[in-house]
Amino acid sequence: MLLWVWIAVVVVALIILVAAAAPLPGKLGGLRRAAVKLQRRQQEALALQEKALVLQETVAQVEARLPNRS
Repeated sequence: MLLWVWIAVVVVALIILVAAAAPLPGKLGGLRRAAVKLQRRQQEALALQEKALVLQETVAQVEARLPNRS
């Protein structure tokens, strides 16, 4: 009799575990899509940062060519 109680407890625990884990694959897909978006935005930010550095150097060169207005 005690054996059947333990078997029932294990079966109920497994059912609860499966029910709790069922929505995870859908959430993992959403997380994967979000990670891809973040990587894309990171690449865009790095490209903008490089362009900003080039622009900053260009501004410095233009300022160096200007006559001193003191």
